[in-house]
Amino acid sequence: MEKELDSNVLNEWFAVSPASRLDSAEPVHTTLLGTPIALWRDREGALHAAGRMEGWQHGDKYRVQQRYGFIWVCLGTPRKELFALPEFDEPGRRFINAGTFGVKTSGLRIIENFLDMGHFPYVHTDILGKDPHSEVADYKITTDPDTGEIWATECRFWQPKAAASADGGLDVAYTYRVTQAFSAILYKTCPAREGARDVIGVYVQPVSEDECKATLWLLLFDDDASDTEIIGFQQTIFAQDRPILENQLPKLLPLGMKSEIPTRADAGSMAYRRWLREIGMQYGVQKTA
Repeated sequence: MEKELDSNVLNEWFAVSPASRLDSAEPVHTTLLGTPIALWRDREGALHAAGRMEGWQHGDKYRVQQRYGFIWVCLGTPRKELFALPEFDEPGRRFINAGTFGVKTSGLRIIENFLDMGHFPYVHTDILGKDPHSEVADYKITTDPDTGEIWATECRFWQPKAAASADGGLDVAYTYRVTQAFSAILYKTCPAREGARDVIGVYVQPVSEDECKATLWLLLFDDDASDTEIIGFQQTIFAQDRPILENQLPKLLPLGMKSEIPTRADAGSMAYRRWLREIGMQYGVQKTA
């Protein structure tokens, strides 16, 4: 384990593997917060997570649980229960794991990028945005007093192709939800069902302060597009984001007040950075100017 981890990450839950990967007898090996860990099920099906030592021996045991299709691990003492995601059990929704991708940047930058609508027309041209529909209208930012989650509501953006099954441009309603420092969810207009919202999320596993794994997942009302089409659509979008994320400097996320650009398009990003400052986040952030 890295020296004296920030309690904000030491005592947090992180998604570290799809639950389906632990169906075999072989353990899954990965790295979380600089700590090599092994995951496995015993003969009774119970989950285990432990530090990985030389010769693949197991060291310290860690808290582990299966929720929402993934295996979650906490290296310390969980500060609270995992966030609620009632849509996961909602009848008619398809759960799709769109893949896990290594990215050489701070995991916090993944979440900030996820919240940014302003880049849609320029990075995801002809998919999530297109000139002249480039303006980000005003939206509301609130923090839930009970959960501490950040919510961005009343977001709208015109998109040429809002989803894999969309067959034309659509004025899309968005709601963003930051559930944890390294996890975020969005609820957006469902092209296939009037009045419904699709759910799309990203779980970030920090391998180190400047390297991470980002997992994309969806909960959809969509009986037309195949899993392959939906996964391909999401992976195309992420492939467009990835080089930009990896070329941002500094690699770690700046939290200084001077690093903020006060425009309405960046309201979600600014709220996220302020929230990270308020909780005293030290992991994955730029320590000096």
